[in-house]
Amino acid sequence: MRGATQAKWVMAAAAVALAATACGSGGGSSSGSASGGDGGVVTAFWGDPQTTLEPANVNEVNGGKVLDMVFQGLQEYDAKTGKARLAAAESITTQDAQNYTIKLKSGLKFSDGEPVNASSFVDAWNYGALSTNAQLNSSFFGYIDGYSAVHPDSGKPSAKTMSGLKKVDDLTFTVKLTQKFSTFPDTLGYSAYYPVPAKFFTDHAAWVKNPVGNGTYKITSWTKGQGMSLVPNPEYQGDMKAQNKGVDLKVYTSDETAYQDLVAGNLDVMDQLPATQTNNAQSDLQGRYINHPAGIVQTVSFPLYKKDWNTAQAAKVRQGLSMLIDRASITKTVLAGTYTPATDWTSPVLGEAGYSKDMLGEFGSYDPVKGKQLIEQGGGIPGGKVTISYNADRGNHKLWVDAVCNTINKALGNGTCVGNPVGTFASFRDQVTNKQMTGMFRTGWQMDYPTVQDFLEPLYTTTGSSNDGKWSNKQFDKLVGEANAETDSAKAVATYQQAEKLLVQEMPVIPLWYQNATAGYGANIGNVQLNPFSVPVYSQITKK
Repeated sequence: MRGATQAKWVMAAAAVALAATACGSGGGSSSGSASGGDGGVVTAFWGDPQTTLEPANVNEVNGGKVLDMVFQGLQEYDAKTGKARLAAAESITTQDAQNYTIKLKSGLKFSDGEPVNASSFVDAWNYGALSTNAQLNSSFFGYIDGYSAVHPDSGKPSAKTMSGLKKVDDLTFTVKLTQKFSTFPDTLGYSAYYPVPAKFFTDHAAWVKNPVGNGTYKITSWTKGQGMSLVPNPEYQGDMKAQNKGVDLKVYTSDETAYQDLVAGNLDVMDQLPATQTNNAQSDLQGRYINHPAGIVQTVSFPLYKKDWNTAQAAKVRQGLSMLIDRASITKTVLAGTYTPATDWTSPVLGEAGYSKDMLGEFGSYDPVKGKQLIEQGGGIPGGKVTISYNADRGNHKLWVDAVCNTINKALGNGTCVGNPVGTFASFRDQVTNKQMTGMFRTGWQMDYPTVQDFLEPLYTTTGSSNDGKWSNKQFDKLVGEANAETDSAKAVATYQQAEKLLVQEMPVIPLWYQNATAGYGANIGNVQLNPFSVPVYSQITKK
């Protein structure tokens, strides 16, 4: 999803966005402190989402966290394994991996009491796909027959609904894809596929202000720059019922400030702790500290929509820059061992299902001599200098950006590389999506579901929803499509990796390191776990 853009900039994102934009307490009716007396309401670290919380419009982690709390999809992902399992769907069946029949469980309701039915999904997907609605995740519907009519490459759509999406009865609908896509059911727990109630269409402005879903929690208040309050949804009938009386998400502009609140007992749960506090967390929190691998890769991207970065020889410049980054030293010292040098564009959590420990080859090694030679062969860095843009509301980013620039400057001269801080995550992402970058910029991806497809298609296909640098390669698109259609999983992985080799050749995005999931929690908090996407499983957290 999400990257920095869930993603989910873990990002995804989808990539990984855990940034904050303002400081203050949760903006809701729950007003207790983290030390107790608040009726079991959990307070947690958060940052303002980039966009509205329309399910098909969120491709970063802050918004993704809320969507996953407020909605239940056809599938959901196991909190420990990440494996997809049926949720709102009673069954998802196919005879040919191209035509699917989806039956819903009966009796499901949104938090406002409206029944969840086939129209809730069909209408939501058609809305998400229609180009005039400008939803960031519209490409996730790209395999559904008729998508090209509602979302043409240029011009106005010739239809408002996709021909491949049909309601059969109140609890059944069918999906016809343009080609075989054997893992399509595994994608259906992602937030782009969540249902919406009728109010979403009849009073859209009111829904955007107070989103209504069908998940574990419902939103009671939301103040931008301050926070959001959620309480258990009494209509929810799923397996992830809340073990607390609610969650107050608190917006912070500084992760250091949030960490100090956590240590002082003014915050219950914080995920992705500051790298500067890694060595202190175990003692500060008296063992209430989590650090384990997650499905997250951090990267830097190039604005290939700028001619200077997209010449015939520029790939050598990008490859050379990759070789000037001392990943091993930066992850060990600056990032305090909570990151691991990247060797590909996916994540080690995939294992044999798509991860490659040697995909980058020599371009993942630190070799300033060879790196400098490649840059010279490619015509040099455009303008002689390069910036790395990042959101400044997370302290970790300045640390590693400065470190990366230092290793580049050692080879190319002081001042060649400088960091370019952007005040808030939302502002930074707006600049990225509006194609305003002129040099390198921070990106990353938190998997939406544990498949190699999710690490490649949304980010690097021509029409991918999180293709921030706008790289385009027809052969890459073709290979990803072939891999999606392959029903033999081993052959599919091999084809995905064949596509990934094109990323090595052109280096539109430089993989930096894989990120661990880290979190800390208060003395009165229990059953804290991070799912494979590095997000706290809020519903299972208990509070004394």
